[in-house]
Amino acid sequence: MSGILGKKIGMTSIFDDKGESVPCTVVEAGPCYVIQIKTKEKDGYEAIQLGFEDKKPRLVNKPVTGHFKRANVPPKRLLTEFRSFDISKFQVGAEVKIETLFSKGDTVSVSGISKGHGFQGVVKRHHFGGGLRTHGQSDRVRAPGSIGSSSYPSRVFKGMKMAGRMGGDNVTVKNLRIVQIVPESNLVIIRGSIPGYNNSYVEIHKEK
Repeated sequence: MSGILGKKIGMTSIFDDKGESVPCTVVEAGPCYVIQIKTKEKDGYEAIQLGFEDKKPRLVNKPVTGHFKRANVPPKRLLTEFRSFDISKFQVGAEVKIETLFSKGDTVSVSGISKGHGFQGVVKRHHFGGGLRTHGQSDRVRAPGSIGSSSYPSRVFKGMKMAGRMGGDNVTVKNLRIVQIVPESNLVIIRGSIPGYNNSYVEIHKEK
């Protein structure tokens, strides 16, 4: 199982072989660069650190600048470790492209940060039905209702579904299929929707 970093461009629809319109997400996947290779002897585990998207050198401090200079790679905006690579096949500074790891028809899982919706009530956040408006209770339409007993246990249990911040969570969508790869533009078209807003970063992992 291997993976690559990318940026969500947006959604579109394409026609499949049967002539049916298929909703898809366009992702700019790579090119990524191998910034560091971690070995079991030195670091206790095997992993490859990939960097994606250039960052202005003036925005990078000296320790991080030296980290990229050792790999002979310009500073990158996003760094992520992947433990699913065969480290013997890669070298520090090597370029990793989407067409070398994935092909049309592969099943992948995509991880990203979901869209933030701010502070929301229980109706929108947890799909509560709300209360009745009978007998003049016009202020109970979107209320959460009772959250616990008074005498026992005299507290609110952890995990109670209440109002709060919605979205902005790490979300992974599995069993997505690659419909098309455009190597000259580093684009991969994935069937279905993936988490995050446009121009947000995602990780694409190849499923076994």
